[in-house]
Amino acid sequence: MSLLHIGYFSQSLVKQSGMFVAMPDIDPPFRTVYLLHGLSDDYTIWQRRTSIERYADRLGLMVVMPDGGRSFYCDLPYGKYEGHILETVRFIDHTFRTVDAPGGRGIGGLSMGGFGAMKLGLKYPELFGSVATHSSALDAKRLHTSEDLRGIFPAPLGPEDDPFALAARAGVKPAIRFDCGADDFLIEENRRFHAHLQALGVPHTYAEYPGAHSWEYWDEHIVEALAFHVEQMTGER
Repeated sequence: MSLLHIGYFSQSLVKQSGMFVAMPDIDPPFRTVYLLHGLSDDYTIWQRRTSIERYADRLGLMVVMPDGGRSFYCDLPYGKYEGHILETVRFIDHTFRTVDAPGGRGIGGLSMGGFGAMKLGLKYPELFGSVATHSSALDAKRLHTSEDLRGIFPAPLGPEDDPFALAARAGVKPAIRFDCGADDFLIEENRRFHAHLQALGVPHTYAEYPGAHSWEYWDEHIVEALAFHVEQMTGER
């Protein structure tokens, strides 16, 4: 397994940005998973706090870990972070031999990154064939009213950034898996999203496990998420 630390200029952010790429020691083209970080972290955190390289190597996956600032992966006045993730996909596909199709590309994340992954997966099924998230902040309406987040969201998010609204759109959906710890402060948002998808008839997998909003939880359950992506990409369990 190779770990690449890439610095590049983001046209969407109009600034330099960085990412880690874990690349398996197999012949290309590579199946790729984009893994998004949470609110208080950056693109280094998955590599620092989990065994993501070992897990990805075991499954023959390329894992791309881009930076999302504190944006919830939305286009905001201080940075177009949704556009940044989309251009990162183009950069990776241009730079490496990847499976350049939704059947070879998945997206996931935790907390804020879970929001971003669910939103982007539902919004761009032509890019991402699978979504797998953990402990996700899924209630877009709550973000603008939260005391801690008002500096990030000067105005409410529209339906184009709302996972609940995007799930209700007609059309193709990616394969969806999400989980949350039973003691996580975001558990009710995840239960409501699960019920919402059930009411809409959207196929998905939802799981609750013991645990809270912690790296112990995420390091344990990223294994199931990566296996879910591989199953969607290859049809193999």
